[in-house]
Formats: sequence, structure tokens, C-alpha cells
Amino acid sequence: MLFVIALVALLADQLTKRAVEATLGFGEVMEIPGLSPYLTLTHSQNTGAAFSILQNSNTLIMGVAIVVGLIIVYYAPRLPAEDWVSRVGMGLQFGGAMGNLVDRLRQGWVTDFIHPQIPQIGFDWPVSNIADICIVGGAIILIASSIVQDRQQKKLAAQTTPRDNSDTDTEEIRIEK
Repeated sequence: MLFVIALVALLADQLTKRAVEATLGFGEVMEIPGLSPYLTLTHSQNTGAAFSILQNSNTLIMGVAIVVGLIIVYYAPRLPAEDWVSRVGMGLQFGGAMGNLVDRLRQGWVTDFIHPQIPQIGFDWPVSNIADICIVGGAIILIASSIVQDRQQKKLAAQTTPRDNSDTDTEEIRIEK
């Protein structure tokens, strides 16, 4: 399941990026009827990581993407078979990381185009792409899954731990008035 999700994420990312590259010139903005000005398509290039940090660090970022991909490939088969939620999260992260890696290898930067904003309050989110959304969405899924699993394990441990009654006195205490 993980690799199917990763493949779908990778294909969606690459197809949308190629469509933007074929349709919009660099820096060109396309308004989306009914969604503009809150969501526009803005063709941009990013040589850095998320939120444009680490600009011009392609080698470092590619190395991190490869290491993360290898960790996911190593760890995924060790997940319990019933833990499909973590597999979905890891699949999204793997597909997103590989989508941006393909761009970096192909052209030396990542094509971004999804630009959410709320001009009335000055909110202007950095331009991103499907791969970025998959990476962040996958991380959110993994964090939420981890929290839920931790709570379930604590609840189960509390239910199965025998109570120690050795310190309590079994004699009845009567209070006389």
C-alpha cells in the first residue's frame, strides 16, 4: 500500500508540475475562478527547502531526501500489518520527497505553483506544490497516528496492570458518633 500511495503522489506531483511549466511562464500568475484571490497558480522555482529556506542547497537537500527515502523503505516493512494509517503517511512522505527529488535532478530546482493567500488580513503562504503538501500531510498523519497509538497503549496498559492491594487494610473501619 505504501508504494502505491507513493506512486500516486509522485505522479500527481510530476504531472501537475509539467502542466504548470507548459502553461505558465516563470513568475506568471493564473487566477482560478471562484477561488481567486485566495488561491492562485503562480509558477515559481525553489532551490531551497520548504518555505524557501536553505536556498541553493540542492546537494544537501537531495541527500536528505535520499536518506529519508531509504529510512522509509527500511522501516515500512517493519510496521504491523494493521497499521495502515502509518503506511499512508509514509507513502505520502516518500512520494512527495521523490517528486521534489526528481525536479532537483532534472532541472536543479523544484517547480512550485500552489499559492494560498488571504489578502484582507495580509496572509501570504509560500508557493508550494503537490509534493510539499504530501510531505506535510504525511507528517501530520504520522504524528496523529503516533499520538493515538500511544494513548491506546497507555489505556491498554492501565487496563491490564494488576492493582496492588497489599498496602490497603482490609479491616472495616467504623466511626462512632
